Amino acid sequence: MRTKIFILVATLFFALTCFGKEHGSPAAEGPAVDVASILFGHIGDSYGWHITDWKGEHISIPLPCIVRSSTGWHMFSSSKIEHSHQYEGLYIATEGRYADKIVETLPDGTISRPFDISITKNVCSLMVSAIILLVLILSTARWYRRHDAENQAPGGIAKFMEPLITAINDSLVKENIGKDYRKYSPYLLTAFFFILLNNLLGIVPFFPGGANVTGNIAITLVLALCTFIAVNLFGNKHYWKDIFWPDVPLFLKFPIPLIQIIEIFGIFTKPFSLMVRLFANILAGHAMILGLVSVIFITAKMGPVICGSMTVVTMLFGVFMDCLELLVAFLQAYVFTMLSAVFIGMSREEAH
Repeated sequence: MRTKIFILVATLFFALTCFGKEHGSPAAEGPAVDVASILFGHIGDSYGWHITDWKGEHISIPLPCIVRSSTGWHMFSSSKIEHSHQYEGLYIATEGRYADKIVETLPDGTISRPFDISITKNVCSLMVSAIILLVLILSTARWYRRHDAENQAPGGIAKFMEPLITAINDSLVKENIGKDYRKYSPYLLTAFFFILLNNLLGIVPFFPGGANVTGNIAITLVLALCTFIAVNLFGNKHYWKDIFWPDVPLFLKFPIPLIQIIEIFGIFTKPFSLMVRLFANILAGHAMILGLVSVIFITAKMGPVICGSMTVVTMLFGVFMDCLELLVAFLQAYVFTMLSAVFIGMSREEAH
């Protein structure tokens, strides 16, 4: 327990150090700290992976930009368009509709956003998490191929993975889906570990963590869409009968299909709730931690007594929030998997 607390304190201290280097010393004279821009800057996506500032120099990992503009395809390093620089007529917009996106100025003076498939920070983080997940799963499978699981206790990574896999598969997938659960176990277990891993990486403030992957609504949209397809593409006849001709009084479904309209609406609200729940909880957690860190720099010019006391309070609340975020990281992965299993189980339910 002491080791975990020490790691959390060290992580928060590292985050405060990086935050201070990036946004200036608290004691420095200058304009007030713009908390909103800081929050959205950290939570949002970017074309480069910023690590920290050192002696006034930005230390970041440049990522490949791949765009198709009015002049054709362009592929270059994100370092070429940093700090408002232009490259081959392309630059990052600082305001307006396309703020923080690669744009170009057309001959008539209008600003246009080209077709953009760049490897951004979130995309790079997805690749990193996918590699880590593959290593965990394949290492576990390798142990079982080389050992007698019935007569030998698992070791290595398998010792850590087996209890989680067994718990999720038996208590969520099998219980909620029923006899067909084996068909959906690979997807649901992959979704659980993918969400859990990205939630945990998002809490870590240094590379390869710190990206807001599961707090990005595009990511949660794709995850919810996968569940939507699993529910509706493989739903049985009883599932569709309950939607288009449910067992309710006739006047509720004919001649005005009131119940049918409600059921069809429910088909889309279920994945929508999955998408928003995961996105909102992870995004809110990141915003709260960053907001707490901002308090130190907001109170920097209020004197050593106020700033010092608020720093201590922020550190204490920061450790508490880190502990809470660890719990939320697991709970959100668990809840998404559980609701997905429930929705799939409802689509596989047989008529009584």
